[in-house]
Amino acid sequence: QVQLVESGGGMVQAGGSLKLSCAASGGTFGIYSMGWFRQAPGKEREFVGRIDWSGAPTAIADSVTGRVAISRDNARNMVYLEMNRLKPEDTAVYYCAATLRDGAVDQSEYNYWGQGTQVTVSS
Repeated sequence: QVQLVESGGGMVQAGGSLKLSCAASGGTFGIYSMGWFRQAPGKEREFVGRIDWSGAPTAIADSVTGRVAISRDNARNMVYLEMNRLKPEDTAVYYCAATLRDGAVDQSEYNYWGQGTQVTVSS
């Protein structure tokens, strides 16, 4: 199986920036896209964005559009989520996920998940 490990979370002041990383190991053959999701306490997990193997982002959620950038390094099996102008409502556990399916947005379409990294934005 593919194993995913997120890192880079932490506490940041509103308006600040963070760059999250996702390291993939095991077997990455067949992965079509890498996605980012987040889940705040008491809320359902929501889609943030995804990027295909070519490195071009294919979808960004409306809630974060204009404030995030997704990139990947295929040679290093790394995916990144750079978040700017963070808001308190961005506070959540952020997860990376891998899918074998083209156009995947819903979490049910993703095959592998990391354990998450906490992002806390203070006001």
